[in-house]
Amino acid sequence: MEKHRGFPGRLPGTDFQFVIRRAAKEGATRLTARERYADRRPADRRADEGFMAALIAHFGEEPFERGNLDAGRLSWLFGREVVPAEDPFDPESYDALLRVDMRRAMTSFPDLFE
Repeated sequence: MEKHRGFPGRLPGTDFQFVIRRAAKEGATRLTARERYADRRPADRRADEGFMAALIAHFGEEPFERGNLDAGRLSWLFGREVVPAEDPFDPESYDALLRVDMRRAMTSFPDLFE
């Protein structure tokens, strides 16, 4: 499992986790696209924005390995702002390649691009 050195471990001042410490013995948690409803808590929205800002700062538009990035946090962005960068894509692999869809990210998180 790739450990992304320099990537923030969590959203500062909160318990919203961005990375995991070690690989699960039974394998990686499956990435699934989670629906973001309009009535989500402001703290959850800040966590999504903070995670997206960290992804853009660390990887930009380049493909990256899923590695130790938290599956729960990735799933809130997966299928929209974060998309598979390989075909076939294995959603249960720590080695799976992802990339940030900058156009969708700009639409969903305009404050990051001001």
